[in-house]
Amino acid sequence: MRKHHNYAVILIYLTLFLSSFLGRAQNDTIQIVPLITYIGQLEQENNVKFSYLDSDLRPIKITTPTAILLNEILADIERQTNLNVSKLNDRYYTIVKNPLVELCGILIDNFENSTIPSATIEVLGTNKNIITDGNGQFKLTDIPRDAHLVINHIGYKTKYISVEKLLTSTPCPVIPMTTNYEQLNEVVVYQFFTTGINKEQDASISLNTGKIGILPGLIEPDVLQTIQALPGIKSVDETVSDINVRGGTNDQNLILWDGIKMHQSGHFFGLISAFNPYLIEEVTLIKNGTSAEYGDGVSSVINIQTENKVRQNFVGGTGFNLLSGDIFGHLPLSEKVSFQFSGRRSMTDFIKTPTYNRFFDKAFQDSEVAENNSTEDTSILTRNEDFYFYDVSGKILYDINNKHKARLSFIHINNHLNYNETTENENQNSILKQSNLSFGGSLESNWTSRFNTHLNLYYTKYDLDAQNISSEAQQLFQNNQVLETALKLTTHYKLHNTLQWLNGYQLNETGITNHTLVTQPAFKSSVKRVGLTHSLFSELTFNSSNNKWFARGGMRLNYITDLKTFDTFSAISLEPRLNVNYAITRNLKVEMLGEFKSQTTNQIIDLEQNFLGIEKRRWILSNEETLPITKSKQASLGLNYERNSLYLGLEGFYKKVDGVSTTTQGFQNKDQFNGEIGSYDVSGLEFLINKKTKMYSTWLSYTYNYNNYYFQDLVPHKFPNNLDIRHTFTFAGTYTYKDFKVGLGANYRTGKPYTQPLEGEDAIDNSTFPNKINYAEPNSSRLSDYLRADASFIYHFTLGKQMKASVGASVLNILNKKNILNTYYRLNDNNEIETIKQVSLGVTPNFSFRMNF
Repeated sequence: MRKHHNYAVILIYLTLFLSSFLGRAQNDTIQIVPLITYIGQLEQENNVKFSYLDSDLRPIKITTPTAILLNEILADIERQTNLNVSKLNDRYYTIVKNPLVELCGILIDNFENSTIPSATIEVLGTNKNIITDGNGQFKLTDIPRDAHLVINHIGYKTKYISVEKLLTSTPCPVIPMTTNYEQLNEVVVYQFFTTGINKEQDASISLNTGKIGILPGLIEPDVLQTIQALPGIKSVDETVSDINVRGGTNDQNLILWDGIKMHQSGHFFGLISAFNPYLIEEVTLIKNGTSAEYGDGVSSVINIQTENKVRQNFVGGTGFNLLSGDIFGHLPLSEKVSFQFSGRRSMTDFIKTPTYNRFFDKAFQDSEVAENNSTEDTSILTRNEDFYFYDVSGKILYDINNKHKARLSFIHINNHLNYNETTENENQNSILKQSNLSFGGSLESNWTSRFNTHLNLYYTKYDLDAQNISSEAQQLFQNNQVLETALKLTTHYKLHNTLQWLNGYQLNETGITNHTLVTQPAFKSSVKRVGLTHSLFSELTFNSSNNKWFARGGMRLNYITDLKTFDTFSAISLEPRLNVNYAITRNLKVEMLGEFKSQTTNQIIDLEQNFLGIEKRRWILSNEETLPITKSKQASLGLNYERNSLYLGLEGFYKKVDGVSTTTQGFQNKDQFNGEIGSYDVSGLEFLINKKTKMYSTWLSYTYNYNNYYFQDLVPHKFPNNLDIRHTFTFAGTYTYKDFKVGLGANYRTGKPYTQPLEGEDAIDNSTFPNKINYAEPNSSRLSDYLRADASFIYHFTLGKQMKASVGASVLNILNKKNILNTYYRLNDNNEIETIKQVSLGVTPNFSFRMNF
């Protein structure tokens, strides 16, 4: 038995040895040889003759076929070489070149030796082209043998190669591509506070939401709340829908989302932003020195751009906080097409969290809801409020080729409130709906290395519908609707390495309707205006080769027409723009900015208590009768110093705005309903010092504003602006340790102006019907100072190889300081003066949990 076992082992080893030897011998017979040499070998072995041109075959090498039969060998040669082998008779064959050939190849990076997907292969002289797949491979059929290929990919030098040369190589040859290194001028940007917030070379502020670290009171990168951390920007009523930039009202900010003008920016009546931050790629804030391509927005431009690159892999995330839950994703559909989406909905209609309660108290404190909630006898009063909000957005990205990119975006924002109040004798129902629906498309084209164009068009619709129905048979309806369509073409031409030329045309058609219906007493009003604006703009940008100088100067020409009367109430409006920066030293820069701007849309403020008194702004269009075009002039001079981890910035500015109305400024005195036209000017100073290291960042900012109205028809003619906040201080800091981040900060500002009634018996004018309050001089009193401290923390961790997560918590107004945001007066049913005080948010906690995959 042992002997048979030994024989078996020897037999196995012998079999393995022979197999290895035969396999090695077979591999030795497979080699790359010149085609002419191999053809001569075939002639001798098979007693045949081949007729061919030496010049056709001499450069070609092949892998020796493994077939045995001659016809199979010849078929293999045809496959490898794209030659045509024809049999004349049993002895004679011909070999000629095919006029049309099949070609394949693999593109690789000649430095990293990695494959290059999404490169464009074009056959010159034909309409044939192809994109390399995810492995860098391509295959072309029926292409002329004498043609040439041009290979393009961003980041690589363009390559030209003949088809014939590739055919003489191995099948599916590897084609190396050389990286294109372009020497760029050094651009100095200053990073503020935390990662992702930068001051650019043209003095604009950019926010990269994907990189923004932590800020006090924020656990999510809400862009409209984040920008309020910057000097010169605040919200006097603690909202994101009422942002005041250098003393201007919120309707004087141009807010763009993927190039679409937005007429609604907030949820929960302005307390949180309506834009999901997790698909936003960058936000640009411009306070002065605006490019000529932007119209509107006499106070600022807030340009929000979503992610604009076609992804080859899926990314997404989901999360919730104590107000809402959301989901987002970016889904590749092919190598050229991807789709991104986001959705968010509140939980406020079925879960009443502490955050909701604080926000509700803040939003409704100046309304019928608050009044009735505070009534002493609630035994006979039944209340029911149904409030929710949501937003959805999407974007289709299509890279037509490496020169043309098409994009299609949409966003829908919605707020809904249904408030019902029932007593023994009365039932009252109030409904408020606010929505914004927008569609936009763009085409980016790089025609040459020096010339490119950008075409953008959009349609947007804003609706505010409100109704108030009571059992006393009175019904009140109000609608404010904005319809706007626009087209914009921008061209960029590179005149020189240091000189860029921008030109363009923009067409805006804006229609605004304000409709009011009251059943008892009967009243009906419907006002609709449509404005058409043609704009031409041109601009030159210079950036010196040593990066010491940056200069941009341009002009915008507006021609505005009222389509209702076909009259031009401002036939020509010229708006020069200037932006100059000079680096005095490596660490010190000086900037000089200036601009003229105008806008034709404004918001009037309805101070009545109708519709719960919570959404008081209504969009209107400028006209010759009641509201002219709003125009601004602004100039500023600034110094920026940065060395190592220290930044200091100082900027002084002056701004004058003409064409403002008492109805758009929110007057709460004897002049609030008159509609007089005037102006305001504001001079100010903004200072920021920021010390930042890898682990911590701390900063102190100070803003001084001196802001006054001028109304020729009012007495006195000059008085403080409603937004005249003289002094604003912010002191804050953040700390990062590994995956843990914490932020703590305090905001202090002096009180805003307001108008008090006269004292004593002169306070009420009983000679009119209805009676009126007699006020002192406008804005002659001031509220008490404002102070609020906030804190937040975020912890990041992983839930596996493909999933990251974070938890965060924040507390707004941790000191529970009861700041008075506004004070005004009205007469009650007993002809007594009531004092209405709007109070800031109390202690407001929030919590969030997020997952990204």
